[in-house]
Amino acid sequence: MLKKFQEALDKREAAGILRTLKPKLDGIDFYSNDYLGLAGNEEFQHILLQQIQENPRLISGSSGSRLISGNSNITDETENYIAEQHQYPAALLFSSGYNANLALLSTLPDRHDTIIVDEQIHRSVHDACRMSHAKKIKFRHNDLEDLENILKKQTGPSYIAIESLYSMDGDFAPIQEVAALAKRYGAALIVDEAHAFGVFGYGLIEKYQLQHDVFAAVMTYGKALGAHGAAILCDKTVKSYLVNFASPFIYTTAAQDFSWIAIKNGYEFLKLEPELSKKLHQNIEIFRNQNIETPSSKLSPIQAVLVPDNQQLKNLQKTLSDNEFLTYAVYSPTVKTGTERLRICLHSFNTEEDIIELTRIIKEFI
Repeated sequence: MLKKFQEALDKREAAGILRTLKPKLDGIDFYSNDYLGLAGNEEFQHILLQQIQENPRLISGSSGSRLISGNSNITDETENYIAEQHQYPAALLFSSGYNANLALLSTLPDRHDTIIVDEQIHRSVHDACRMSHAKKIKFRHNDLEDLENILKKQTGPSYIAIESLYSMDGDFAPIQEVAALAKRYGAALIVDEAHAFGVFGYGLIEKYQLQHDVFAAVMTYGKALGAHGAAILCDKTVKSYLVNFASPFIYTTAAQDFSWIAIKNGYEFLKLEPELSKKLHQNIEIFRNQNIETPSSKLSPIQAVLVPDNQQLKNLQKTLSDNEFLTYAVYSPTVKTGTERLRICLHSFNTEEDIIELTRIIKEFI
């Protein structure tokens, strides 16, 4: 067994794509998901510290799953608060967006159903489909015609799973059009708002008032909110069904109450600091004005720069790192050969000078 594992690792190392764990680096952040800077915001940290000082038990372990000893008034209050904020009947908290997607799509569809997923959807959805007894079909990325052709052929219940903002290309789903197709063909639409929440208010579902057209949504809080955890927004019946049948929920020790307090306070902080989102969008505009070729949307905080060669990409990232710019390179086979890319995340705290210098170095390589 060990020999087989080592051979796979050696093969990946020879290709220059071996993943290793590294300590968090010091430098100019163009790679984290901390879009609004809340993870390092001292004012927000002070608010959370006050909460702990007033109630130190917040940082204690929950002592069990939520169905045993891990539920609390704080958990229930936070779920009710989130549901109210998003204008959904119910919300169910999870320790991560990965677990939320795993619970949702491994539990709701059964062996007689079909899950239709965008080919670029997050890995957590693909893993959930493997746990499900339902059939999975992929449609071409953001291709409404391909999606409709698949829907026409379905004879039983169907689910459509998309992201509102995709993390690899940094482009948006045509969410309104997908919602219309789902409604026309009687499919249940599930939307992952991980990268849109906080960046565009409470996400694109709220922006376009699609609450009645989106069967369930996933909001994650480890990105723009600078916290941790996730929530599924859904009908009360769906919430009860997940509590009763979703293995990732039933068999997981609940998070500390501090996680839920941080989320609730994060929502309140976003209301008080609208300038953070404004500054982020100004920085996105500054980046786009440097005329770097990218498949990403002009409004997205994620800007992908295609560098279709693993070695050239590695050299570019090293040069940026030598100049203290922290970026994330995505190599094949994580993405298709020829679509290797530098994934740049923009934040409210990046300076105009740093954005211009970053793009100057990139232009020397592409």
